[in-house]
Amino acid sequence: MSATLVATDLTVLRGGTVVLEGVSLTVAPGDRLGVVGPNGVGKSTLLRALAGLVRLDGGRVELSPPTALVGLLPQEPDRRHDETLREYLARRTGVAAAQQALDAATEDLTVGVAGADDGYSLALERWLAIGAADLDVRAEQVIADLGLPAAALDRPTATLSGGQAARGSLASILLSRFDITLLDEPTNDLDFDGLERLERYVEQMSGALVVVSHDREFLDRSIDAVAEIDQHQHGVTRYAGGWDAYLEARGLARRQARERFERYADRRAGLVEQVQRQREQSVRGAVRAKRRSPDSDRSARGARIEAATKSAGRVRTLQTQLDRMERGDEAVAEPRKEWQLRMSIAAAPRSGDVVATLDGAVVERPGFQLGPVDLTVAWADRIVITGRNGGGKSTLLAALLGRQPLTAGRHSLGSGVLLGEVDQARTHFRGESTAADVAEAATGSSPADVRTLFAKFGLGPDQMTRPASSLSPGERTRAALALLQGAGVNCLVLDEPTNHLDLPAIEQLEQAVEGFEGTLLLVTHDRRLLEAVRVTRRLSVDAGQVTEAPA
Repeated sequence: MSATLVATDLTVLRGGTVVLEGVSLTVAPGDRLGVVGPNGVGKSTLLRALAGLVRLDGGRVELSPPTALVGLLPQEPDRRHDETLREYLARRTGVAAAQQALDAATEDLTVGVAGADDGYSLALERWLAIGAADLDVRAEQVIADLGLPAAALDRPTATLSGGQAARGSLASILLSRFDITLLDEPTNDLDFDGLERLERYVEQMSGALVVVSHDREFLDRSIDAVAEIDQHQHGVTRYAGGWDAYLEARGLARRQARERFERYADRRAGLVEQVQRQREQSVRGAVRAKRRSPDSDRSARGARIEAATKSAGRVRTLQTQLDRMERGDEAVAEPRKEWQLRMSIAAAPRSGDVVATLDGAVVERPGFQLGPVDLTVAWADRIVITGRNGGGKSTLLAALLGRQPLTAGRHSLGSGVLLGEVDQARTHFRGESTAADVAEAATGSSPADVRTLFAKFGLGPDQMTRPASSLSPGERTRAALALLQGAGVNCLVLDEPTNHLDLPAIEQLEQAVEGFEGTLLLVTHDRRLLEAVRVTRRLSVDAGQVTEAPA
């Protein structure tokens, strides 16, 4: 059904800190709205508020009609240990909740609860609308299309590989039938095929969409408006158009705001100067008027007193204009200078000519084999590795770095290789040690230097002193990038580095990687990152087989 969601003056506090304040937003039928802003600004909180999953400290969210279906698919798959993929899909698509509601309504009808007929009709209508009747059939078809075996539906999600889990998460999106769909970072961990499927789904869906994403290409292809959350005012500004149109409109708005302030500042400075000059003239005139005239000319002295009085009046008039300008509608606040990440990668002396080799290397796991692989990585190679999820990209990296036991073949790491790594799971920042402790151990820096380093990446004392596992995905990624700036490296290993990273930080990462002079091993499906970063070799990994294509 066509549905409209209206949020009015939303305010959300977290521990006394303002996250959102006075946010008003309308999501109309057919809207494709992208939500953007720096990490930690409240994008996920806004989606949860629109879904009714956050206690509001002010404002309201209204849905028309009230029976419309709103679904949120969060950025982390929230897999449960004892849940099968089939159960996971039913929960994520809202079918499980609809089934529970229908079962309860059926029970009420059976025992003759007053009003049970209406309750059952409503529950049945929602059950049908959300696609519960044919979910199993559709799920089997979708997971087959995504390359998952039918048996995977009845396997616990905790036993799925990272690639399989990513496809399962995508399947939950493709199977959803909400009137208003809220997607939080849906492109994370998707391969190129998954991105194409997601974009087709968004193009063909009949309902409205609100999406938080860092993928600039996906945003430009999929949305028709942008809602930007301001990190200082905690409000939302809406721009028409896709990502590139938003950048242009935002840039224009900021230039115009700066020009308005400069014109205001110039007018104000002129008035201040006039007030000061007129006040000085008034004082000098009053002093002269009070002196006795040598010729005892009372008329002349009276004229000077009158002139001094008029001068004082002009001072008061100018001061009134200045006060009105500073306090009234004419006042223009100076635009804030936005904090920007300034990222660099600390370079170490070069390694030997050979960085890493695999000779007939084979890695075997149940249902999967990588190789045999023969590969040599030379100093200053800039290699990008692509392929389908689950094809073996991360396994290839682990084998190259000597972190994956080989079933057959040999591995060697060259002399003088100093690794700087951002792995896909951000493993450094998953434990109970504090982020500061992790950074001090990894970089050998003092606590004061670590504080300074983290501050450059927008991470404050709160993020530093609590368990690293409690950091948000974006905070973990920033912390991992900070380590690259804190210790010298000559071989940079990046596995999906843009996942959970905000857009300004991605642009800084692009510049830092482009300027890095050492060896680069990059796994990414960020299409604009691939366009921006210079590479010398391209490897494709598919079903455990590694092939090299022209750079």
